[in-house]
Parts: sequence; C-alpha cells; structure tokens
Amino acid sequence: MIYNNLDFNNKTILITGGAGFIGSNLVFYFQKNFPDSNIVVFDCFRSESTFSNGNLKSFGHYKNLIGFKGKIICGNLNNSSDLGLLDHYKFDFIFHQAAISDTRVYDQTLIMATNVNSFYKLLKIAKKDKASMIYASSASTYGSLPSPQTEGYELPENPYGFSKLMMDQIANQFSLENSEMLIVGLRYFNAYGPREFYKAKTSSMVIQLGHQILNDKLPRLFFGSDKIIRDFIYIDDVIQANIKACKAKLNGTYNIGTGIPRSFQDIVDILQDELNTNYKIEYFPNTYDGYQMHTQANLSSSKKYLDFSPKTTLEKGIISYLPEIKRLSGSENK
Repeated sequence: MIYNNLDFNNKTILITGGAGFIGSNLVFYFQKNFPDSNIVVFDCFRSESTFSNGNLKSFGHYKNLIGFKGKIICGNLNNSSDLGLLDHYKFDFIFHQAAISDTRVYDQTLIMATNVNSFYKLLKIAKKDKASMIYASSASTYGSLPSPQTEGYELPENPYGFSKLMMDQIANQFSLENSEMLIVGLRYFNAYGPREFYKAKTSSMVIQLGHQILNDKLPRLFFGSDKIIRDFIYIDDVIQANIKACKAKLNGTYNIGTGIPRSFQDIVDILQDELNTNYKIEYFPNTYDGYQMHTQANLSSSKKYLDFSPKTTLEKGIISYLPEIKRLSGSENK
C-alpha cells in the first residue's frame, strides 16, 4: 500500500528500534514498496536481561528481521560511541521508534536517560543531515484523563508517559528553533499486529488472549473488563500514519488511533467467534495503579494535518492477524 506520492527510493532511512514491533514493520514496508531505499536499523537487540518487574529490557529480535536486506547497527541509545556510528551516513528520514516502553518500569533515571537524553542527540543528527524526524510518542501521556484524549491536555501517571511528554515538548521547542525541519510525533494508542510476539508480557491483549484460547486455557480478564475501553489500532494503520507524517502540513504531535474504542471483552468475543470456541472467561482483580480505563483518540488534528484515516476495524484487524497468532501459538518466546 502506497499512502502518498513520496518516493523513498534512493533515500537513506534510519529506523531506531528497527528489530522491534513497529520498527520492523516499517523496515519491511520500505523494503517491499521502495526496493531501492537504503535502510539502516539501529537496535540494541534482546539480551534476556530484565527489569525488576521481570519484563525484558529490550524487545528487538533477529526473527523480526529475517529477510531484511539492509544494514544493521547493534547499539544502545545511551552509548555515545554507538550513536556515533550513525555519523557514517547522511539520512533523509529518521523514524525513531526505540525506547523503554514498559509502563510498569519505575527506574526514572534509566527511562529519562534512554528516552529523553537520546532524543536530543537524534534531533541534532536530523538537523545536521537535514532529515525529516518522525518519532514515537504515546497515549500514555494522557494518563487517566477523560476520553476522547486530545493533544494539548496531558497528565501522565508513570515515568514512561512522562518521558514521552518531555520528548513532545523537546520536539516542539526544537521545531520552533529550526522551522525548516519536519518534526512529527505520533501518539500511538493500543497498537497490535504481526511482529509484536517478542514483546512477551507487554504484547497486546489480542495475541495474549488468542494464545490462551488456542492453548485450551480459559481467557483471563480483569473484573469489569466490559468497562475497560481502549482504542486498538492495527499495525497497518500505524504504518500509514508514519508514512503520511512525512508530508505533514504542520509540525506537532498527533494522536494515532481509530477513534472507536472497544472493550477487552470484545477482543475475547471476536477471537472466540473466529476460532469457533466458547470458553468461559476467568475473571481476576486488577491490582495496577494508574490503569487507563478508557482511551479514545481524538483524531481531528491527525486528519487535518496528516490526512490520517484509519482503515482497519478491530474485527478486520484480528482476522488479518490470526494466521500469525496461530503460527506462533505454543512457540517459545526466545
């Protein structure tokens, strides 16, 4: 799918976090549709080391890049020498997806250093190279504010959300000081789809519930899951947003969702319909503080300035995703 008239052939494209979920999907979008593009992946890759909460420190996985024909730099955003390897290139586009994205990590020093400090450095690279900067923000910046969530009204409730809000503010200031640059932040809501499997415990409820059902286990939901409403967006629409951001009419930070929130209960119902199962749901208490109970993206600015128009309903997205969910069912997450 070609989303606008930009020709990325013969362009040099940096994708940080390119071995992760969204990054690897961007990689193969460019490789398929613009075979003469020069793609550079920067990723620290998975080491099996974990945070204190038991979750992986890095989700980048070589299996997400099998078939990739471009260049790889294995590096850490916090390492100046690693980032210095990028000086060997002159980039036309930078898609900055790398981050600590676990909302249950509370090491503020590490999160701010990784997500915020490195962003300054990448913006300087973009300025030097005269590259367009498209970066990942997050709906976590909104915390538990009422829906629909709208750009300009934020109240993060965890270090990750705060770090992304700081990135947005840095981008805004950098844009004001460098008006010739294109700098766009994309506030992803609940993204799901192929190549997220290696996010393990932080992967979407779609694949987690799908694997529970396929492994003949009762699907597990929090009590009151019919009232936990989220804006789930399929990966194809996330890619659309990134490509259209390259021709944004105005620098800024934009919501990327569907604008149509659905419940966790809906996910189970769709999966069971498609898999011809009828398992009883096992409910358990939600013990998380600062848990977002209702997210819904206000897309007015995204439509106006990015021409963003999500195409995939939750039903359509799950149906498209099911072949990969089935293929990976029972696989070891290694």
